[in-house]
Amino acid sequence: MQEDELDCDNVELVAEVNEDLTKLLKYKVYKRRWFILLVICILNCSNAMIWLSFAPVADQTAKYFELSLDQVNWLSLIFLVVAIPVGFGTTWMLDTLGLRTSLILSSWLNMTGGILRFLSILDNIPVGLRNYPLLMAGQTLCALAQPLVLLSPTKLAAIWFPENQRATANMIASMSNPLGILFANIFSPMIVGSKEKIPQLLGIYTIPAAIACLLATVGIRNRVPPSPPSSSAVASSSEPFLAGVKLLVRNKPYMILLTCFGAGIGIFTSFSTLLQQILCVKGYSNDLAGLCGALFVVFGILGAFLLGLYVDRTKKFIEVTKISFCLAALASIAFAVVSQMRTQGIAVAVVSSLFGMFGFAIYPISMELAVECSYPIGEATSAGLIFISGQIQGIIFIMLFQLLTKKLADDPQYTCALSWKVPTLVMAAFCSAGACLFVIFFHTEYKRLKEEAVATNSQAIEQNNGIDNEAEPELLQA
Repeated sequence: MQEDELDCDNVELVAEVNEDLTKLLKYKVYKRRWFILLVICILNCSNAMIWLSFAPVADQTAKYFELSLDQVNWLSLIFLVVAIPVGFGTTWMLDTLGLRTSLILSSWLNMTGGILRFLSILDNIPVGLRNYPLLMAGQTLCALAQPLVLLSPTKLAAIWFPENQRATANMIASMSNPLGILFANIFSPMIVGSKEKIPQLLGIYTIPAAIACLLATVGIRNRVPPSPPSSSAVASSSEPFLAGVKLLVRNKPYMILLTCFGAGIGIFTSFSTLLQQILCVKGYSNDLAGLCGALFVVFGILGAFLLGLYVDRTKKFIEVTKISFCLAALASIAFAVVSQMRTQGIAVAVVSSLFGMFGFAIYPISMELAVECSYPIGEATSAGLIFISGQIQGIIFIMLFQLLTKKLADDPQYTCALSWKVPTLVMAAFCSAGACLFVIFFHTEYKRLKEEAVATNSQAIEQNNGIDNEAEPELLQA
């Protein structure tokens, strides 16, 4: 009887020690991760506002600066052009120099670009620099900041957040970019009721850039947290940049994701840039175009938020991405049809909402999926090449869609003189083809999650073996 009681006491002792060791196996997280997430959100939002500040009011911008629509489009297109060569350096910088350096540099570039944009409308600036040249210089500086900003969420989630919060953190940081697009679509038409309000627009959009720069410079003091939040964070950026790129090129699932998801980014970039011009020719106002762009983003953020929480719980990255991709393709087909009809503002708004809900939801999940199928290659490298692919395809799509337009009037002052029927149909065709290829050919295992599970189990086994070895002498003595 006494032996049974002793055995029970020893078993309880071992169980208590096991529980304590289980707690010790949990990696530590820090509250400051939320501040860094806030800084990235403000910076990302500000950069997106500057990127597409002229797209919802392209006609008024063309009149104020005495430009053609093609020149106005280049104010947005420059972001895509700059991102291609800069993107490679950005991925190296994030994985080598760290998140802190990248965020501070990008915030200063973004603020300086915003100031130059505002200076372009001042009368005391030399004539050779006034208006378009200085405006484009400011846009270019902000474009240099964009790759650093857009690639930061995946890196932040990997090194600062635990495994059960990564997809949510990535979603919040990534969706701050479309939130900036939302603000641009809402505020630009509200501010620019006439072309004389363009200077006011430039001044207002400089304020968030300055706030983000101040917070990043003063508030972010650590490159990495004092201790990692997960086992995969320890191995983050374990592959050298060039070696990682070579491994990614030979990774079939990753290359499929690079091609198909990159096409999706390009389509959405084209849609955001050209929406006002597509709707203008059918008699829809800038206010409606801004509303459709806003709904496109709002429902996109909603979809990304819900699916981000779902994926964090279930880890069903592939299933969610494939279903969302297919629904986005169907929405693109519907938009190609309703955007060519007059007096169908409600239908255009509904379809834009659905397109955003299913399309934007793919973005943060696909970035996490890129890391899962390419681990242990650095997060910035795997996400960065996809970003570069999206920018390249975005440039191709925008230029292609503009070439496919048909002139309806010869008056150069008439900015709504192009038919977008063929470009919208081609856009839907590309989106549908990308969805089909992805659904049929993309298959992969979750390498990062698998590695974390193995590491955790190995640590638990080692600790349990240690407990058993210490408990045996006590049992023998009893």
